[in-house]
Amino acid sequence: MAFPKISEARELSDEELQEQIIATKKQLFDLRFQKATRQLETTHQFKHERHRLAQLLTVERERAIAVEAAQNDDSNAPALEQDPGE
Repeated sequence: MAFPKISEARELSDEELQEQIIATKKQLFDLRFQKATRQLETTHQFKHERHRLAQLLTVERERAIAVEAAQNDDSNAPALEQDPGE
């Protein structure tokens, strides 16, 4: 099974992104539980799920940074219009 592409995560809405993050964390929990009870047969799933979670969290952080940057641009815009001599 190939790793999912980060472009797929970037196409998700904010709601879908949060749902995917929760689902991936739950899947990792289930995998750890299966490993502890020696029921896990596909150990490579850990790597895939951790990779997917990292992608989702990266996209979430990118969006948060973009929002912060937009807010900073908006708050700095009026200050730039004022004449420093006034």
